[in-house]
Amino acid sequence: MEISRSSTPEAPPQDLWSSILDSVSSSRSIPSKQILLLGQPSSGKSTIVSALLQKPVADEQKDDQRTDFAVGYDFADVRDEADEDTLARLSVYTVPSSASSYISLLPHFLPPRTTLLSTLAIIVLDWTRPWTFVEELETWLTWIETWAKGDGSRELEIIREESRERLQSHLQHYTEPSVEPLPAANSTLSSTLLPLGQGSFTHNSSGVPIIVACTKADLIDEGNDMVAGASGMGGMVKGKGGEWEERTDGVMQVLRTICLKYGAALFYTTPLPANLQILRQYALHLLFMPPALSPGMTSTEVQAPTRNLFPFVQKPNTLDRDRIVVPAGWDSWGKISVLRDGFDAKMWGEAWEHDLDPDDATGEAGAKKAYASLVPDQGSKPPALPLFNNPTPEQAFLAKNYDENAKKSDRDPRGAFRNPQDYAGASAGIVGPLGSSSFNLPNVERAMSEMESGASAPTSLGVPGGRLGARPTSTSNRPAGLSALGTTTSPTSLAGARSPASPGGPGASSSPGAGGQTQHEVLQNFFQTLLSTKDRTTAANRTAPSRPNGTSSGTEEGS
Repeated sequence: MEISRSSTPEAPPQDLWSSILDSVSSSRSIPSKQILLLGQPSSGKSTIVSALLQKPVADEQKDDQRTDFAVGYDFADVRDEADEDTLARLSVYTVPSSASSYISLLPHFLPPRTTLLSTLAIIVLDWTRPWTFVEELETWLTWIETWAKGDGSRELEIIREESRERLQSHLQHYTEPSVEPLPAANSTLSSTLLPLGQGSFTHNSSGVPIIVACTKADLIDEGNDMVAGASGMGGMVKGKGGEWEERTDGVMQVLRTICLKYGAALFYTTPLPANLQILRQYALHLLFMPPALSPGMTSTEVQAPTRNLFPFVQKPNTLDRDRIVVPAGWDSWGKISVLRDGFDAKMWGEAWEHDLDPDDATGEAGAKKAYASLVPDQGSKPPALPLFNNPTPEQAFLAKNYDENAKKSDRDPRGAFRNPQDYAGASAGIVGPLGSSSFNLPNVERAMSEMESGASAPTSLGVPGGRLGARPTSTSNRPAGLSALGTTTSPTSLAGARSPASPGGPGASSSPGAGGQTQHEVLQNFFQTLLSTKDRTTAANRTAPSRPNGTSSGTEEGS
């Protein structure tokens, strides 16, 4: 029987060499581990980054001039104890603060779907600002849970469930390090896991490993010798007595209660390299956390736990303030209450729940309010804004300057009309300023009344033998009214014309003009008359024939 074969050979798979190279590279690839460092500015993040990556710490001068990026990044290779093989590539991501413009960039660099199982979060708190601990913890822990949920896809939900089971198994299998060998136990007891205690691992549904690192712990007991805000508690209490220790222990109890709810560890750090090395060892211990044991094992089948490449042998420490070490899985409500009597871990746990629930309408005090009574805010307040520059209303400004000018007569131009006698010694002028001696208001009023009378009163100007209609002798063709006012150039005669003993009588300079007119109206009518005098004089000369001796007929008849 012949086997039928296709006439055309099968086509080779596409990208054959690419698939072969990818399989080889994946078999030899170095696993990647990420640490997400979260904290506010000047909280000591750069010191922790240098310790995690085992790189030298930057000088203080360089640190002051360092520019923070929106997302900081650095990496280093993690090698085994013999420094022979590279076990992982450790990457550290940092953000300057909790501003949404910064933390919104992190999911683009650390997508939870691909990095959740290999990421550790370290929240940095600053002991020089202890009054911000609870508020900052709430901000960062809430963001971590939001980041881990991602887009809510089915694939991500499976990864989150796997991560939570792994962290829960780690908490349940925790055993305190001991120098003495543990007694052998039977297989039934070794495979039996006790449930978690009250208040333990009630949050952090995605199982993200978390470490809360309180930096600058060496400043806790510095007292008040330093300036406010630079010492450990910022001048929270006076002295180092029982009240001081009671409050610092209370802060630690609150932090441990919150960390217990999230399955997180608590560390106090100082700039000492030995202290920071302990933090690095525990961070690698959590990053290389083995997966959870298979739940389908029977009681007779004991599954040996996978060995952690970086075991953590440091014992818990809750007594030394600058070297606090509380690993995840060791703490409990009972151990927290032993530190200081009178602390209610359950009450603080419920207060934390009230702060996280935005729809809570019970009105009970939350953790932030209760913590503020324990640690009052001693931070430096920003300087108050200057008072609003409210401009002076326009009318008020003008009224103020009016009153000032009214007290000084030399600033008011109307003073020349109010007290004309003060200007009696001024220089004479025919058509000078309003305050000159040639325009005394009584003379102006008298001249206007005489010009209005016209030819019917030829001698009304008070000049004997005067002829109103006579042709002016001046070559300047001055109007008749001005010719009658004064043809002399003697200053004394002009001053005498403005003397108080003028025909106008005493006080005539301030009395109303003819017909009850005011001084301003009289002055206005005077200038209007000057403009029309030339035309009126010309018309009068045309109607009256001139005599050989230069006198008019009306004058001759009256003589």
